[in-house]
Amino acid sequence: MSRSQPQLRFEGSKDYVATPDLMLAVNAAIRLQRPLLIKGEPGTGKTMLAEEVAAALGLPLLQWHVKSTTKAQQGLYEYDAVSRLRDSQLGDDRVRDISNYIVKGVLWQAFEAEQQTVVLIDEIDKADIEFPNDLLRELDRMEFHVYETRQLVRARHRPIVFITSNNEKELPDAFLRRCFFHYIRFPDKETMQRIVDVHFPGIRQALLNEALEVFFGLRDVPGLKKKPSTSELIDWLKLLVAEEIPAEALHSKDGKVAMPPLAGALLKNEQDMHLFERLVFMARNNR
Repeated sequence: MSRSQPQLRFEGSKDYVATPDLMLAVNAAIRLQRPLLIKGEPGTGKTMLAEEVAAALGLPLLQWHVKSTTKAQQGLYEYDAVSRLRDSQLGDDRVRDISNYIVKGVLWQAFEAEQQTVVLIDEIDKADIEFPNDLLRELDRMEFHVYETRQLVRARHRPIVFITSNNEKELPDAFLRRCFFHYIRFPDKETMQRIVDVHFPGIRQALLNEALEVFFGLRDVPGLKKKPSTSELIDWLKLLVAEEIPAEALHSKDGKVAMPPLAGALLKNEQDMHLFERLVFMARNNR
């Protein structure tokens, strides 16, 4: 198995605003040849990071989106016993070779690739608590056995592995020790403006300034069940621009708290909507 090329470095991309500490984390994981474990609020670009790194480095991207029912074995391979039984009943000669019923998983595809790849294991904390531990050996040694065919699959090139987590479950210590960790902090106003500029390069500055004030004000409201994320801000701005809503419509004339137009793009449940409506009502009564 060849080693990762040390000259590979991620310097950001025109479509993804990466902070210096995030670029440092990506390059550290590449240099250490360890998976990069990314945590952060939903909507902070964890999944998109792997896509942008692959594009920037010119490497193929293989994605494994984890669900609650996902098993670690599926990332390696699956044996399709049902298809083999059906074919045997139909007298198909393919049943003589069990390898015809081995379905290669994302890690197998990455291990046998002709060039180095980027692998995304997305939302690893959605799966069973044993899921990370079940991948320890394979991610460490970059090899695994196919028991049905008695075959050893060894990586030709060590893939660059990104693992995302939304902190729904605690990950095992043994797994964490094998990763380089980075937490993507929620963007501040300056970084958020750079992100918006990527999506809306010609947006009116007055509208953007007011929108950011409303957005960050909403995030600061205590008791919100779900704070609006970057993706919700982008959706909201898209609507504001499409509907040609003026900047002054985003705040009340007296500077009090006001329900922003198209608030359903930012607040995603009735509890938060009612909470903010109460704050607006209280602000009006305190005039």
